[in-house]
Amino acid sequence: MDTLPTPATGSEAVPLSGPAAPPLTDDELRALYSLMVSVRHLDTSAIAWQRQGLIPGYAPELGQEAAQVGSGFAVDTSRDFVFPTYRELGVARAMGVDMVAYMSTHKATWHGGLYDPLESRLAPIQAVVGGSVLHAVGWAHGQTLTGPADGRLGVAMAYFGDGASSQGDIHEAMNFAAVMKAPVVFFVQNNGWAISLPTELQVAGGSVAGRAAGYGIPALRIDGNDVVAVVDATRRAFAHCRAGNGPVLIEAMTYRRGPHSTSDDPGRYRSLNEERDGAGEDPLERFRQRLLADGVAGEAFFAEALAAAKAEEEEIRAGIQALGPRPGSEMFDLVFQETTPALRAQAASWREESEHV
Repeated sequence: MDTLPTPATGSEAVPLSGPAAPPLTDDELRALYSLMVSVRHLDTSAIAWQRQGLIPGYAPELGQEAAQVGSGFAVDTSRDFVFPTYRELGVARAMGVDMVAYMSTHKATWHGGLYDPLESRLAPIQAVVGGSVLHAVGWAHGQTLTGPADGRLGVAMAYFGDGASSQGDIHEAMNFAAVMKAPVVFFVQNNGWAISLPTELQVAGGSVAGRAAGYGIPALRIDGNDVVAVVDATRRAFAHCRAGNGPVLIEAMTYRRGPHSTSDDPGRYRSLNEERDGAGEDPLERFRQRLLADGVAGEAFFAEALAAAKAEEEEIRAGIQALGPRPGSEMFDLVFQETTPALRAQAASWREESEHV
């Protein structure tokens, strides 16, 4: 649905301005499917890698591939900037981020990942719940203060879940963005669970999108398991922001089919029957059937996409295994914008010592 009633008054929510996004081409539809297959295999493999000791921890996204790939696919990496949480592997892959560099964070090789945020347009992975939203609003507000260098307005997109929506930082960010008309898309993946607590027990009113009206922000509540609907909604939201109309909130309704993280046991708070009933149709299989029915792709294409995903998975695994420890002196290059004389001396000492090791 495109608009939601305000829970307190029942009045209509703020409408989203701008034209509808153009339909996806057949090539784009096939690209989306290939990305979803790739993400599915990387995600399930990452769980195995954790069990095998290759990485110490991981936050799975099984069942959320459509929400992540669809939204990431809509980003213009020449001007936009995305601010992820710790569960946006699918977004990173859709944006073309080097996945070995991305996974370096999960291996604890380097905080924030080894990829270049400025080049990739993906901010460092944020583990603080709700923290990335503040960063997104700050970057977006900066766009309105200084204006883009090339005249092409960039839009920030911040990811968070239904659980994080209860954080005070989220409300402050939404209010500030609305008042300042910051070009930011608040992308909520409502996967039904805030770790062990279901949405209905921690989101008053039952809808995160319903809260947007209180800040004068347009909201789209969409089927987050329909990748085409996700692309369409995200493109419309970006167009609204680029036109100078301020922020948009998207609530993509999906389901977390696995644990919150590799240290979580979902069996403690929901049964397998509840998980199967709540998950609904697999978004990957659902999209596959759509492409078949519309004559956009056939079995040969699906087999090729699967083979490519498996080959990519093996390459990434080998790359992760080859990652070595980072030099401690690197913190002086990447952490401090301006170093003091004492820090410069310490950095020189560390580098000298490392050369003799």
